[in-house]
Amino acid sequence: MEDLELMNTPLIDAADMTALLVRFVFNMFFIIIIIAGLYYPKSRKREYFFTFALISVSIFFLIYLLGSVKIKIGFALGLFAIFGIIRYRTESMSVREMTYLFVIIAISVINALAVSLSYGELTITNLIFLAVILLCEKLPFTNSYEEKHVLYDRVELITPDRRQELIDDLNKRLGLEIADVQIGAVDFLHDTAMLKVFYKEKHRFGDNVVNRIFKLPKENN
Repeated sequence: MEDLELMNTPLIDAADMTALLVRFVFNMFFIIIIIAGLYYPKSRKREYFFTFALISVSIFFLIYLLGSVKIKIGFALGLFAIFGIIRYRTESMSVREMTYLFVIIAISVINALAVSLSYGELTITNLIFLAVILLCEKLPFTNSYEEKHVLYDRVELITPDRRQELIDDLNKRLGLEIADVQIGAVDFLHDTAMLKVFYKEKHRFGDNVVNRIFKLPKENN
C-alpha cells in the first residue's frame, strides 16, 4: 500500500512550486532594485553585483527549503552561520560592501522565512529597507570616497604641522582632489610611509581594479 501511495504522489506539487516561484520573484525584485538601483550607480563594481545577486539566491533557497523542517536550536544556529559567511573573502571588502551584503542576506532571510506574513506586510518591510538605504545614499555627508594606497617617499611631510604640504604634494603627483589622508606604517630606514588616500573621483571609466590593490609586489633581492 505504501509503495502504491508513493507511486500516486506527484513529483511536483503545483501549489508549492507556485508559492516558491512567486516568493522568489518577489525577493529578487527588491534585491535587484537594491543592487542595480542603489549600490551599483555609485560603486560601479561589477564583481560585487555578481556576488550579491548569487548570495541572495543561495540564501533564499537555503532558508525557504529548510524552513519547513522542524528544527529549532539547530536552525537558529544555522542562521548565525549564514551571517558568518560574510567572513569568506580573499581580499579586503569595504564597510559599504559589507553593509550591503548584510542587508541583502537579511532581506533574503526575511522573504524566505516569513511565510506567515502576507505579501502586503512583506512589501512594506522591503520598502522600509529601500527607503532607509536611499536616504543614507542621498544624504550629503554620506558621499563615499574612493581610496588608494600609496607608498610615499617624502616622510618629512607626514608630520601634523606639514599636513597641508603633504596633501598638496599628493594632489600634484596623483592628479586627484584629495579629501583626506591616513598615515600607516613608516619605514625610516628606507624613508617611505604607507598612506591611505581618500579622494572624490569625478569621472568613471569602468571599475578601477588598480585602486583596490593594497600591496605592492615584493622586489626580488
